[in-house]
Amino acid sequence: MINVALVGFGLSGRYLQAPFFEAYPNFRLKTVVCNSQNPQAIFPNVGVAKHIDEVLADDEIDLVSICSPSSTHHELAIKSLQANKHILVEKPFTSTVAEAEEIIALAKEKNKVVYIFQNRRFDGDFRTVRKVVESGVLGELISYEAHYDRYKPVLNPKKWKEAVSPANGILYDLGAHIIDQTITLFGAPKNIWGETYTQREGSEIDDAFDIRLDYGKLKVTLKSSLLVREEGPRYVLHGTKGSFVKYGLDVQEDNLKAGLMPGMEGFGVESKANSGLLNAEINGVSFRGHVDTEPGNWGILFQNLYEVIAEGKEQFIKPEQIVEQMKIIEAVKRS
Repeated sequence: MINVALVGFGLSGRYLQAPFFEAYPNFRLKTVVCNSQNPQAIFPNVGVAKHIDEVLADDEIDLVSICSPSSTHHELAIKSLQANKHILVEKPFTSTVAEAEEIIALAKEKNKVVYIFQNRRFDGDFRTVRKVVESGVLGELISYEAHYDRYKPVLNPKKWKEAVSPANGILYDLGAHIIDQTITLFGAPKNIWGETYTQREGSEIDDAFDIRLDYGKLKVTLKSSLLVREEGPRYVLHGTKGSFVKYGLDVQEDNLKAGLMPGMEGFGVESKANSGLLNAEINGVSFRGHVDTEPGNWGILFQNLYEVIAEGKEQFIKPEQIVEQMKIIEAVKRS
């Protein structure tokens, strides 16, 4: 049993993490650190603390999950490791490569696990894309394009999300996900180009980006904006033997907000209307048809987190990969 303290009870803490800690018997959500919400209204058996120092002083706490505002991640990660706790850190991990490397070095010194909450590696749409890529059905991949768009012209009511500060802006927010997915598939790029933009009226932070990553013959395009009202494809892949196009966003977040919990029937299962379209030559025969979407399953992350801490197994989300992600973000910010 791994005792968990959750720091923050906003979108990530309340909806994306706490339900999984509750659903998996190897975890016990012992304490939530928050000031304004009432976690016990949803999870009656959990304790509530007003400050992280309370859980860092609790010898029963094994793992601290940091879901607080992005600008606090570095400080709270260091404090938690110094208190000999394992850590799970919401993305963006930190605001700089240097901060990320400092945390990783301290974790090694303390012999503690540092795990980053890149849950969208386990979205149904990306799991499907990865399956198609690894199957080789597209031949040699020459073009990979991923979009993470939303239509949110009104500024976020959470003022800290709109504040000009390290690790704020869409590049650190949505960008961290699709950059991580790209690294998962292809590793570190040879060259990086990118731009960030401010498009919404009254915004002081970047709310759109356009990134190009060079992998030799393979060229990657990553784009995001908060002013996309008409949905386009999430993923467009072209190879020497075929193409794959995927619309729609993973349903797990909507499931959790609607009260459908991990393990319940239908959780993470996408509508067949959003099945990907494959047009390829397979064994000399032309094929054009739909590919069912893999079920979304963020639970894979939590199961691996347990196995890494309790059994010493290999991490699926390696800190070194997150450093590469931060290098890409820093390169785009510089350009």
